[in-house]
Amino acid sequence: MNFDKKDLSNDQLVQFYRSLLWPRMIEEKMLVLLRQGRISKWFSGIGQEAISVGATLALDNDEWIMPLHRNLGVFTSRNMPLHQLFMQWQGAQEGYSKGRERSFHFGNSEHHICGMISHLGPQLAIADGVALAHKLRKEKKVSLAFTGDGGTSEGDFHEALNVAAVWDLPVIFIIENNGYGLSTPVNEQYRCISLVDKAKGYGMEGVQIDGNNLLTVYETIKGVRDYCIKHQKPYLVECMTFRMRGHEEASGTKYVPQDLFRLWEQKDPIKNYEQYLIDAGVLDETTVTAIRNEFKEKIESELALGFETAPVQANTEAELEDVFAARPVMPHVKVLDRLTDSNAGTEKRLIDGISEGLKQSMQQHSNLVLMGQDIAEYGGAFKITEGFVQEFGKERVRNTPLCESAIVGTALGLSLKGFKSMMEIQFADFVTVGFNQIVNNLAKIHYRWGQNADVVIRMPTGGGVGAGPFHSQSNEAWFTKVPGLKVVYPSSPFDAKGLMIAAINDPNPVLFFEHKALYRSISGPVPADYYEVPIGKACSVRTGEDISIITYGSAVHWAVNYADAHPEMSIDILDLRTLAPLDYLAIRQSVQRTGRVLILHEDTLIGGIGGEIAAWIGENCFQLLDAPVMRCASLDTPVPFNIELENNFLAKARLEETVQRLVNY
Repeated sequence: MNFDKKDLSNDQLVQFYRSLLWPRMIEEKMLVLLRQGRISKWFSGIGQEAISVGATLALDNDEWIMPLHRNLGVFTSRNMPLHQLFMQWQGAQEGYSKGRERSFHFGNSEHHICGMISHLGPQLAIADGVALAHKLRKEKKVSLAFTGDGGTSEGDFHEALNVAAVWDLPVIFIIENNGYGLSTPVNEQYRCISLVDKAKGYGMEGVQIDGNNLLTVYETIKGVRDYCIKHQKPYLVECMTFRMRGHEEASGTKYVPQDLFRLWEQKDPIKNYEQYLIDAGVLDETTVTAIRNEFKEKIESELALGFETAPVQANTEAELEDVFAARPVMPHVKVLDRLTDSNAGTEKRLIDGISEGLKQSMQQHSNLVLMGQDIAEYGGAFKITEGFVQEFGKERVRNTPLCESAIVGTALGLSLKGFKSMMEIQFADFVTVGFNQIVNNLAKIHYRWGQNADVVIRMPTGGGVGAGPFHSQSNEAWFTKVPGLKVVYPSSPFDAKGLMIAAINDPNPVLFFEHKALYRSISGPVPADYYEVPIGKACSVRTGEDISIITYGSAVHWAVNYADAHPEMSIDILDLRTLAPLDYLAIRQSVQRTGRVLILHEDTLIGGIGGEIAAWIGENCFQLLDAPVMRCASLDTPVPFNIELENNFLAKARLEETVQRLVNY
């Protein structure tokens, strides 16, 4: 192994040695503790330390890194105290995630590290978002994300690299090629000769290096960083290495030929670098021994602190409170719960209310970025952002490739840097390809380590337009059960504008469902003011005494039309507006007024949110009921294309029948 110190001083070389040795000695101690049963699990990076350490040392301390579970050197090179890391690893409340996460599934904004989730690939797109923030602010900075050879097969790898290349983002992608994805060798993972060859396919530069040579890694990443900043381009680095332990300790290493261990033992990054320093006269055996003894003592003292943790005390209130980031006080924003004679505005369509809410939000927040397929010059599939690019520019109104997962991840990366973002999913049906990022990254990140996800995802949804099974689904219930997500669904232009503004002002991820059939068919007064409709508050459309219809979206209009057609009945209609969190007080008040409840929604019956609301009413309002809670929903089939079949599919076809059953019970 050849080392080239270039212009590094002897003091720097020694400091690099200390940075390299420190995570190795920590790991060796962790393996002892694992055998003693004092810790439960460990993912070892022994043999790969030079990559984490060299890459981290090559960056500025305020440049974000997205590590994985074999990158202890990232955390230690950012000088995170071992005792608190140990508290994290053993699930103590004093750890970085308050006992809510394990090992390296955490991040810390102070140290500019974004913790991984188990799905590996999503880390790459977050780096895109951070790099985009640097680009927008004209900062001379990069972001860096790690992946393994196994992770390069995931769709997130393709999407993140493609977005970075198309948008010319200053981001470094590092592949740690250690030869195995758990037990699967690389010859069963890909057919290209080298993974770095993939760089050309995305129109970016790439290089393959010896990942066990600390100075090679450091100088390469340092040079790549300069390139990314100067040219505002991404770069792919493949680091060849080998892990000397199992995927994690329980998996063992029986699947690895023993001659590979013998070969890579000779390439040990620490032994070789240490010998280089000794041969160069920078270190001697006495100094090496002294450093190792110093580290042993430090490890023992830090672990003593780490073991001094109080038993975990579960606090239900605190657990629930930390699911969402606190909403900042915004005294300059009007809050309008409903239209009145004093605030009624110009008659507008639902689509206009959404567009106006977006436009005023762009004017209020210079850090708000809009992203989506065809949303710039074309104005989006439904023309909601038409004209925006002329007013706000292409930096803030961004056309995206067809990379839903990567754009959700990019939105989260923007949030790490204090930006707000709105992403348009062209049709709500297409959210499936970004599902993991939404439910596992956006939704959980604040609970896991206190990082907010200031992201709004717009979801044109619903049937009634003859668009068939892939452009008509009502999939809001997929998300209402995910802690950490807010879900809103306006039915009027007034609510659409106010909820859009509220969603963008909220520091938490909000899914904003918009019914396509209502875009241009529904009109109503919309105030010109910049105002919010509060998230989590339902609207009493009309009060009644005979039955309650609890509903949202297009079904609100079905209910109103039905009530207008049946003046002999006194129908109470409650528009939920927000599906997560639900307004339980308003639901209870509606039940109390009538004693008979019908839950109406366009979604299919099984798994629809109506089942959850019915259960809550049964548990909490049973004494107020005069009849069983009934549900009216669409058929449990995919949405058919033919209009006659679709009309039969929709819940509206069964509304009369269900109301009569409820009334006559």
